[in-house]
Formats: sequence, structure tokens, C-alpha cells
Amino acid sequence: MEVDAQKFVLEEEMQYQKAKKKARNIRDFYINLSLFCLFIPIIIGINLYFVPEYHWFWFSILGWGTGMLIHGLIAFEFHPIVTKNWEERKIRQFIKEDLEREKLHITIKNKQNGTHKNTRRN
Repeated sequence: MEVDAQKFVLEEEMQYQKAKKKARNIRDFYINLSLFCLFIPIIIGINLYFVPEYHWFWFSILGWGTGMLIHGLIAFEFHPIVTKNWEERKIRQFIKEDLEREKLHITIKNKQNGTHKNTRRN
């Protein structure tokens, strides 16, 4: 009974830590988004005031915006390419490959041992 209670407490603590990390990631994303919304107009204003003929502010928007997109996808756990199903399939694939490699190694080792035994008899 005591082991089950400890296991439950550990699982609950792990869930809490995972939820805390997710909340922190979302909070950090919103801070980043706020800074983006604050500084991009300033960057645009500086660009248009000092060099109105060349709009370099697009590079800032594109670079920071790409970073914001990636940050948001990670914070809200939206991974269209690397999904949980993909991760589970890869784990199973790696385990299967390791087992096959180990089985092949054992087969080769047994054949070598059998060959050595046969040569000793002859």
C-alpha cells in the first residue's frame, strides 16, 4: 500500500512540474509577444525617420516574427511535423532495430562458436 501511495505522489509531482513548465512556456511566449508588439513599431518609426527610402524594418519583422511563430508553436505544444504519434513510432522503431541488431549479433556469435567447435572436432 505504501509503495502505491509513494508512486501516486511521485506521479502527481511529475504532473505538477509538467504543468508548471507548460504555464511558464506560455507566459514567456506572451512576454515575447508583448515585446514584439512594443518594439516593432519603434523599429519601423526609426527606420522611416532616418532612412525612409529603404525599408529594412521588414527584416526585423521577418526574423523576430519567425522566432515568435516557433516559440508559439512550442509553447502551445503544436508540433505538426513531430507529433506524439511520430515520436512513439520512432521509439518503437529504434527498439525494434536494437533487438534485431542484438539478435543478429547473437546469431553470428553462435555460428562462430559452432564453427570453432566443428574445426576443433576435425
